[in-house]
Amino acid sequence: MKNRQECIQACVACAVACEACATACLNEENVQMLTKCIQLDRDCADICFTTAALLARGSAHGEHLTEECREVCLACAAECEKHAAHHDHCRRCAEACRQCAEAC
Repeated sequence: MKNRQECIQACVACAVACEACATACLNEENVQMLTKCIQLDRDCADICFTTAALLARGSAHGEHLTEECREVCLACAAECEKHAAHHDHCRRCAEACRQCAEAC
């Protein structure tokens, strides 16, 4: 991890973007096409919020969680990028996920 505070901020920003993306996907006409995106958004938001919380409190487990966080962020970014041309919320989410993966 490069910088603890940078990672915490990137995790929170990513979690917020993922929550917003999942909600926006649920409101799209062809929601069935976005099922995997929604699932990964929710997983990513959860792991990012948890990682940020553990890092913020100085938990030794936070350091270990950053690798899993990075892995989920990259998976979520890859899925969101498949829909980014048609959905701006997916584009924003993919960007936040990539930034988080890089920061942590």
